[in-house]
Amino acid sequence: MKTEKMTVAIHTEWIPLDKLLKFAGVVETGGQAGELIAEGLIRVNQAPVHEKRKKIRPGDVVAIGNEVILTISQEEAQ
Repeated sequence: MKTEKMTVAIHTEWIPLDKLLKFAGVVETGGQAGELIAEGLIRVNQAPVHEKRKKIRPGDVVAIGNEVILTISQEEAQ
């Protein structure tokens, strides 16, 4: 199985995990994000996460199962 790696730029200091999963296109709804989190399929900086509103900040690495890895970066406001 191939691992997909993406960099996601956010415009804020942090973003809630469930919103990040929607913003990155990993899921279509907040409910789907909640299911992934509740099932223990999400890791942030290699630690399992069970809080859907966990603050994700630039520099964090979010892994979804064994397939998708999101690296979070800060995009400067213009």
